[in-house]
Amino acid sequence: MTKTFLPKLVTLIAGLVLSVAAIASEGSATQQSGTDLGDRVSLQRGAQLYMNYCSGCHSLKYLRYSRIGEDLGLSEDEVMNNLNLTGAKFGETIQTAMPADHAQQWFGQTPPDLSVISRVRGSNWIYTYLKSFYLDESRPLGWNNQLFPNASMPNPLWQMQGLQRAEYGKADATGERPVEKLVMAQAGTLEAEQFNQVARDITAFLEYAGEPAVLKREAMGVWVILFLAFFTFLAWLLKTEYWKDVH
Repeated sequence: MTKTFLPKLVTLIAGLVLSVAAIASEGSATQQSGTDLGDRVSLQRGAQLYMNYCSGCHSLKYLRYSRIGEDLGLSEDEVMNNLNLTGAKFGETIQTAMPADHAQQWFGQTPPDLSVISRVRGSNWIYTYLKSFYLDESRPLGWNNQLFPNASMPNPLWQMQGLQRAEYGKADATGERPVEKLVMAQAGTLEAEQFNQVARDITAFLEYAGEPAVLKREAMGVWVILFLAFFTFLAWLLKTEYWKDVH
């Protein structure tokens, strides 16, 4: 039993070490998103940007239009007129208008639902991914991504960001030339810092979509702490009253 257990243990430890190394390596390649879920205006901008540029392919099947309105301070008319592009009802979840068979034909696979992408990848990853598209004639759609190589997705924000091209380093042992950096080949409609804010707003909205309750939880947390502090004070007064005659 010991002879068979030790190799399995070594394999498990090696797998954990490699996983941690891979996560650390990916984390070092990402940029800080700087999102602030307390910035309601940023979340509102992010919601509108997402609906205009992302919802055509990606759904948010765990989030309802009505929940967005409640959490982001938007009326039903504002949500239905500015965010609902599919004709869904106010209380329905956010689905994409793209038929699954068309998505399979155009992209080779159905674009994933992004309801919990921030919880899987993290906000820094999403922010960096949105900024890392570059032109690549070898890809079917003419686009690639430095953070997520060979992604099937084109850059939906290219008009605002501009067109980036890759500068490659020396070939490795396999003959592959890694992308060292991206350079702007054609300017977009926004300055670099303005586009960073666009990417930040979309990232913040997806972070919120991954856990809508986070806004209420953080708001309630302050009152919970105050209640516990007040209750502790009352308990101390009660203890003092009970024990004042004990010597």
